[in-house]
Amino acid sequence: MKGELALLLKALAFAAHKHRDQRRKDAQASPYINHPIALADVLVNEGGVTDVEVLCAALLHDTVEDTATTHEELVDAFGSRIARIVAEVTDDKALPKAERKRLQIEHAARLSPEAKRVKLADKICNLRDVASQPPAHWDLPRRREYFDWAKSVVDRLRGVDPRLEEAFDRAYAQMPG
Repeated sequence: MKGELALLLKALAFAAHKHRDQRRKDAQASPYINHPIALADVLVNEGGVTDVEVLCAALLHDTVEDTATTHEELVDAFGSRIARIVAEVTDDKALPKAERKRLQIEHAARLSPEAKRVKLADKICNLRDVASQPPAHWDLPRRREYFDWAKSVVDRLRGVDPRLEEAFDRAYAQMPG
């Protein structure tokens, strides 16, 4: 138990350090680290997830995609399972945005159960943020488009975790406008 908590805190500190200069796109420019923390919170408190490595992957899920972190760095610091889960939910930023979004839908059904849970938590948190504190420049049609795209991804994840899927459905029901 102590080792698992130490690993979780190590992942939190690592993510906080890597995202230290990043902000969310909301009007308040919230600290980015709030997002991975929200994922871990959803997984534990709404999904009942107790697998510490899944929680670590949730905290680290955007480090490779959005910071100078490498996959190898995650393997060295957190082991191959956590790094694999993060890799499964990481978009290739070298691709155009539309292609990344298309690939998220296409690949969703093939994710591991652990990665599906992280992806579900990510979409839950993103929908809640878009509904309550959207990116400052997103108009209503753009917000609705995001909701529909997120649902397309989640529809391919279904069957892995009924509690998280229900939380997503509740978040989706809050679609703006």
